Parts: sequence; C-alpha cells; structure tokens
Amino acid sequence: MASLWESIARSDGSAAGSLHARGASVALASLANHSALHGKLESYRGRSVVLATYDQLPSAIALVELDGIARRVVLCTPDLTAEAVAGVAATAEADVMLKDEIAQPPVPCRPDRRSSEVTEWILLTSGTTGLPKLVVHSFESLAGALPRQPAATKPMVWSTFYDIRRYGGLQIFLRAIMAGSQLVLSSGGEPVREFLARAGAAGVTHISGTPSHWRRALMSGDTALISPEYVRLSGEVADQTLLDNLRSAYPNARIAHAFASTEAGVAFDVNDGLAGFPAEFVDKPGAIEMRVKDGSLWIRSARNANRYLGAAAASLTSDDGFIDTGDMVELQAGRYYFRGRKGGIINVGGLKIYPEEVEAVINADPRVRMSLVKGRRNPITGSVVVAEVVLADERGGADAQSTEAVKNDLLAACRLALAAHKVPAMLRFVPALEMTAAGKLVRPGA
Repeated sequence: MASLWESIARSDGSAAGSLHARGASVALASLANHSALHGKLESYRGRSVVLATYDQLPSAIALVELDGIARRVVLCTPDLTAEAVAGVAATAEADVMLKDEIAQPPVPCRPDRRSSEVTEWILLTSGTTGLPKLVVHSFESLAGALPRQPAATKPMVWSTFYDIRRYGGLQIFLRAIMAGSQLVLSSGGEPVREFLARAGAAGVTHISGTPSHWRRALMSGDTALISPEYVRLSGEVADQTLLDNLRSAYPNARIAHAFASTEAGVAFDVNDGLAGFPAEFVDKPGAIEMRVKDGSLWIRSARNANRYLGAAAASLTSDDGFIDTGDMVELQAGRYYFRGRKGGIINVGGLKIYPEEVEAVINADPRVRMSLVKGRRNPITGSVVVAEVVLADERGGADAQSTEAVKNDLLAACRLALAAHKVPAMLRFVPALEMTAAGKLVRPGA
C-alpha cells in the first residue's frame, strides 16, 4: 500500500481533507508546498521518530509527512510523564524526538515526499500501570479496510472526543482525511461545551467518543450544540440506557457502537440500536473472524497489530493468529453482551463479579448519569462491592432526604436484578468520576 500522504494525494498533487483544532486549522493540500518539519523532512528518512507534542494537530501533520519516510513513528500522548516518554523512546530505539520542532503553521518549502520506507506506527496501550505496551501497526493494518473516496456526494464533517494518538481517535483521523473530509479535533482540557460549540459551528455530521465521553456530554446539557447524522461509541461497554439516551438526544442520527482494541483492531459495528452484538458475528468465516473461548472474545483479521515491541514481543497472538481481547461476553437469547474485562473481576468470597454488569443496572435509573463499581478489601470475603454514582442532577438531589431515597431505590433495583453477592455493600454519590486520557473511566488496577 502507498504511504498515508500518497493515499490521500489527488492526481494533481494536492491532498484532500482539512484538520481543525482550537485556534488553528490546516488544509492537507497545503502540505504539497509546506512542511511542519521546517523543510527537513529528508533528514528523518529511515529513522525512528517519537512524536511527543502536547497538542494533537502538530503530531497529526507530522504523521502525514513522516509515513513512508521514517522507519518508525511513535505516537505519545501528553499524559505520559517525562520518565515514561524516555522509556517508550528507549524501547522503540528512537533516535529523534519531536516536540517544538513541529511548526505551526507549516512553513513554505518543497519537501521530497518519495516513499522509501514501510513505516511502523507505534501505538501505546491505555489503562496500564507503569510503562505502557508498545503495539506495532502498519498503515495497511490501520487503514486497509477504510474507504479511499467519499462515501456520498454530501460532504462529511468528522469530529471525535478521542485523542487521535490513541487507536480509537486514529481510526477517525484516517477515516476522515482519506475520505476527503474535514476533521474537528478536541483539545486537552477543553470544556465539553466549547468543544461541542466548535464542532457544531463546523457543521459536524459524524462524531465519535467513548461511552464515558458521551455520558459527560449528556450531563453537560450541551448536546443540542451539534446535530450529527452519525454518532459512534467505542472503547467501553455501551449499555442500553446510554444508547437510548443518545437516541433521545439525536433522534435523526444513526447511533452505532463499535468494538475495537489497540492490539486486535476494529472487529465490528453494531447499528441496530441495541446493546451487545448478534451471535452470528461469532464463528463466521470472513475477513474478520471472531470466537469466544472461556467467555473471552478472540479476534483474527488483517487489522490485527503485527506485534509488541520490547519484552512482550512474542505474546500478541495465539499460535493460530487470534488475539485474546480480554473482554468477557455472555450469550443470551441469540445475542452476546459484554460483561467486563477479564482483569477487572471483583472476587467476593470466591464469587466473580464484573463491575460493568452492576453499573448497567445503576445507570438504567434516569436520575443517574454514570457510575463506577469497584471492590474494597474485606477481611472476611476478600472484597465487597462499592459503587460511586454521579446523578444527572448535578446538585445531587434537592435535600438529604431525597438523596437517600434515590440511594434506596438504586440498591433496591440492584437487589431485584442481581444476585445478592453483586449488590453494592456501599453506595455513595460523587460530583464526578475520573477519566483516563483515553476517555475511559479510571478503574482500580488499570
């Protein structure tokens, strides 16, 4: 496959698409005669380059320029400590680290864009403690299944809550620019209202984020600032209550949730408005193959990552090429439902509990916006289940009496829907829940 630049360049040498960040924008066509690398693109040929900028836009532009030129490009996010970035650079055998060297805006020049390398794209796993794993992809594994031309004559305007240096955001970045679309990027620390206002002003038609991103957007009360045709969720379990709430917010939009991981790639989209996915997706021959083994979802496709770098290099796939996603599923009435992460199980007296299963019951109450269920150490049972809940009404209830009534209702709902050992022993209301840089809830041990 051609490099990223070559794949988006038109026959006249220009490139389709444009990128919009807070306070800056770049038409990719301008890179035909400009460079964000101060006209020194040739000096990066064959080298291993770490992109460690604070903002997304400079890294996005440099990525377009470096694919097919650099031997390896490592995408770092600003939440990493200096020590972690140094560790990533060492593992990737990087000989260049780019930060302030990426110009904004790109400067006039005539860079030599002849491709000479099959560039490795290195993505970092999220939700890990210590140094993240480095996952090796190629442009082919990331973009091979994406359309090269606009899907319709009507222009699409994409946006995403994700950072495009994460797998979920990178997929939207590639999807947008390879279809000749505009892409509105979020900015670190940007309030939800400001981001949605920018996306709305740009006429966003397609927008993606994690379920936690969307719960925050719903809680902000600012969802009416955009009128998308397509809303996409990925990265976490999308429960039925959230899908229904998004349907109410955007009655004319197509609501879809996708399953993907940094290692396994994109496996499927679900477009029927229902949580989970049809059982016929599993054990079906095709370009993407899925199986369920011991309750865990395994995937094999051309979109799988190639390998890990470093100490974990040999542990990515099974002998037959399948990747264990670590996501646990359960078959009910012809449909698989996600129960949680294999490593996130709470053990109460030898009985297993998936936090997401309890959260789905709590989140089903219209007075709740989001919740986090976790285990707390207990000398008798090993752990007990506790829940932290954010109410849709940010005031947390008009008074202590009404708040206590909500708490009692939530616990009663849990007792009705769940086995006794899954019912929270403690439930408390909090003003907010912490999210990772990848837009997911921060879970203990993750």
